[in-house]
Amino acid sequence: MGSELLGLTRLFGAAPPPVRLLGPRVILRTPEREDFDEWATLRTDSRAFLAPFEPSWPNDAVTRVGFRRRLQRYAIDWRSDQGYSFVLTRRADRVLIGGVSLSNVRRGVAETASLGYWIGERFARQGYMTDGLKLALAFAFDRLRLHRVEAACLPHNEASRRLLLKSGFREEGYAKEYLSIDGRWQDHLLFGLLASEWAHRDESAHASATVA
Repeated sequence: MGSELLGLTRLFGAAPPPVRLLGPRVILRTPEREDFDEWATLRTDSRAFLAPFEPSWPNDAVTRVGFRRRLQRYAIDWRSDQGYSFVLTRRADRVLIGGVSLSNVRRGVAETASLGYWIGERFARQGYMTDGLKLALAFAFDRLRLHRVEAACLPHNEASRRLLLKSGFREEGYAKEYLSIDGRWQDHLLFGLLASEWAHRDESAHASATVA
């Protein structure tokens, strides 16, 4: 697998192509090698906050080698239309505050992707991820032309559930032992958002802004 990844990396490049999505308060952009120090510090400082809601961290989770391997995988995913990963930065000072991804892209009869996100502990509950998801969903529906975006969260993760509902997702079901999180298979709440629902929501927002 290592040699296969190396070969694909040489073909596609060692990092994702430069993409930058601008919002009023945040920026979503593709990660770069120069992000490592800031990214690793934020992830390390937030480990106790993040670990209960994420897959088990590998031994090289916050090492430079591990970060470069991430970038290589992101580059392959971007160029093969399998996934799109971003870092989230604060627009005022360009400080890195989290990340958003669209993974497991399925084309053909599905035209679907799965949404994932994380934010550093000291930046949580300030509305930054709400703003970041708006940019990610606009990218998913307007640029990738997806029909549907899916998301899931742990039943006790009330903050994530509120975020998804606020972003327009519908709660669609309950999946037993859906994903391995923090070292064990755990149940999840399932959410979905259609392109048609996003378009209606976007039009309503523009109408409200015009009236105001």
